[in-house]
Amino acid sequence: MPFHLRRGHFVTATFHSESRFSIVAFVLHLIRIRLSTVLCSLLIFMAFSFQVVAAQQLVDLELVFAADGSGSIDDDELRLQREGYAAALADSRVLSAIGSGLHGRIAVAYVEWGGPASQHTIVDWTEIATSEDARAFGERLVSAPRAAIGYNSISEAIAYSADLIATNTFEGDRKVIDVSGDGPQIGGRSLDLIRDQTVAMGITINALVVGNRSAHRGPSGEPLEEHYRFDVIGGLGAFVVVADEASGFTDTLLGKMIREIADRTPTGPSQVQFARGSLAPAD
Repeated sequence: MPFHLRRGHFVTATFHSESRFSIVAFVLHLIRIRLSTVLCSLLIFMAFSFQVVAAQQLVDLELVFAADGSGSIDDDELRLQREGYAAALADSRVLSAIGSGLHGRIAVAYVEWGGPASQHTIVDWTEIATSEDARAFGERLVSAPRAAIGYNSISEAIAYSADLIATNTFEGDRKVIDVSGDGPQIGGRSLDLIRDQTVAMGITINALVVGNRSAHRGPSGEPLEEHYRFDVIGGLGAFVVVADEASGFTDTLLGKMIREIADRTPTGPSQVQFARGSLAPAD
């Protein structure tokens, strides 16, 4: 009996000991699985993050030139307008302002707009860091065919430009739409609505009023500058300038461009991302 008790005790002790070893081994196995899963997840996340960062080219400013190409702008005015943008971007003072930024480069795109269904990218997103970059951009701009038709949907021009910013491959602390026009909002969605949605994306809207011979006024008969100041521009640091015969289009545009590029204040939360088509016209 004592032998059997001792034997039984021995067997029981062995069983408990083996059980403890099995449990420890199982727990260690689970820990290894958990650590492997966490490590794999971390590696996947890091790889994805590096891929996103690599896909986004860092610049100091994302800038859309949204120029009036509507029926109120004749061919000569359109040519002078494009030449003005090309000359201003290649000016040494503008290039100096670009070079003084943290990254020393900006990204620009040129859009012309007309009626509610007529917005066109004339020159797509281009990195500007050198005089060669600026000249190449200007050459493509002045040689491109005219595209916009219809009259003055400023709201749809802003929406189109905002989507260009939201879906490009660049990332900058400052995002600006530079609207130029010689007339008021006529067609398309509510200007107030589109402006506010765009500003909520962290984008600033500036404006250049083209004072040509047509001398248009705002929707309520107010001076066109007032219409642009109160209804068009928005966001941090937003401003409006007027280019008339006295000031000259190119000179006014040059000063405006330097001001936009030299400003180092972020226009909004750069982490805000909106899906493609967030401001696209409804079906």
